[in-house]
Amino acid sequence: MEPMKSFWANEGIRFSCTQCSHCCRHESGYVFLTENDIRRLHEHLEVSRDQFISKYCVRIPFGDGFHISLSEKQNYDCIFWVDGGCSVYAARPVQCRTYPFWSPFLESRERWEQEARECPGIGIGPAFDVNEIEALLEERSRRLPVIERGESREM
Repeated sequence: MEPMKSFWANEGIRFSCTQCSHCCRHESGYVFLTENDIRRLHEHLEVSRDQFISKYCVRIPFGDGFHISLSEKQNYDCIFWVDGGCSVYAARPVQCRTYPFWSPFLESRERWEQEARECPGIGIGPAFDVNEIEALLEERSRRLPVIERGESREM
């Protein structure tokens, strides 16, 4: 990944997750899982890989196979959201762990401030410097969603 030479926030960005639910509730979306995400979650929940996928995931058609995503409840909450927070916070997927340090939000100060209006964790807590932000972006870009080949199996 090329360094962020002209980053608008070279002084750093403050963020601390408040588990407010902004990024994991009320809107439909995919949380595509990597093999490491699946391993971490099924071990955390003390179930087999197959049991984890069957109970907590959906297969999303992609090319000639499927990506694995976390399921949503009918109200679009993440399957792991319970009253008061994320029930798998310690083992949450890389997509969740790297929020809000996603490329679209970092494109400009204006875009970051727009996201900050939705997320109370932006602007509080420790300051992430450019190197830490680059590391989070790199982690996110390295994630390779699981692709299963063949026909979808009923979940």
